[in-house]
Amino acid sequence: MSGTTRVTYASAGVDTEAGDRAVELMKDAVRATHGPQVLGGVGGFAGLFDATALTRYRRPLLATSTDGVGTKVAIAQALDVHDTIGIDLVGMVVDDIVVVGAEPLFMTDYIATGRVVPERVADVVRGIARGCAETGTALVGGETAEHPGLLAPDEYDVAGAATGVVEADELLGPERVREGDVVLAMASSGLHSNGYSLVRRVIEVAGWGLEREVPELGRALGLELLEPTRLYTKPCLALARTAAAQVHAFSHVTGGGLAANLARVLPAGALARVDRGSWVVPPVFELVRGLGQVPWADLEATLNLGVGMVAVVGADGADAALAQLADAGVPSWVLGEVHADDGAVGPDVVRGTKGVHAGAVRLDGTYRTV
Repeated sequence: MSGTTRVTYASAGVDTEAGDRAVELMKDAVRATHGPQVLGGVGGFAGLFDATALTRYRRPLLATSTDGVGTKVAIAQALDVHDTIGIDLVGMVVDDIVVVGAEPLFMTDYIATGRVVPERVADVVRGIARGCAETGTALVGGETAEHPGLLAPDEYDVAGAATGVVEADELLGPERVREGDVVLAMASSGLHSNGYSLVRRVIEVAGWGLEREVPELGRALGLELLEPTRLYTKPCLALARTAAAQVHAFSHVTGGGLAANLARVLPAGALARVDRGSWVVPPVFELVRGLGQVPWADLEATLNLGVGMVAVVGADGADAALAQLADAGVPSWVLGEVHADDGAVGPDVVRGTKGVHAGAVRLDGTYRTV
């Protein structure tokens, strides 16, 4: 067996030295998320987290979640802006465990790319670290993988996983929800990180460029699409710990839209009636709808339409919850109320989502736009 060409790992498209440089550029941002519970620093085979604090729990339940940011990365790549997509990743992962009332402990990330550009990878991780710092989550480890031939040189994707803890008797969810509970909405910061395949297709068909200035948005289209996901972690955990707020459940409005995600945290036999006219749909959603002639039914089953997180609270706790969220700088309002399920069916009723035997949501009225 013979050959005339010498093949090395570098000639196959993998630059291990670039990976090392990326670590050097990001390590300070990662370390900034570490408290005394994190052992070993950056660069170990495994992230270490001192679980001694769990001994104060009577019955600690560990909560975990994993996710990515979908095709929003294509917007970051097109604009060559990479320092915010990590915030989206934290939002998608950490706020999913907050739904059950769990306090996030630590997170790990994974970046796959066609070619390691140290500055780009470091920007992505700095965004993750920024989100982790804001949510009180330690970024204890991660991996950057170079996949030449599988991904184009400037393509990448990101994913992450987080672990948190909640006291068993403080677990939030359908078991706590009762008839008469009030449904509160918390405003999103925009599209967040779901539905970008629809949004990108609408823009492509319309022939719009990301650099296009859009008066109704007050900025370029690309900047609007790259707006980071609002992080609800600390406001929601503070709300859950406030007895007066009477929090029974949270719902993170991600893929599938408001109704599908709210139904997941309602018990079988319950129906949440949501008033579509209780808020004004932000301009970016109306832009997508009008530009692509997207039916409202498709829009509300895909995008958050301005509602990023929902709290289901006792009727007597609604005012206290709204006041606390306002103090935390999170716009919120009464979205609807929980009733007994009347068995109604139709295009405005959503039930049985994500394979969960749960409650139902009915969307009443019409949306208001600017």
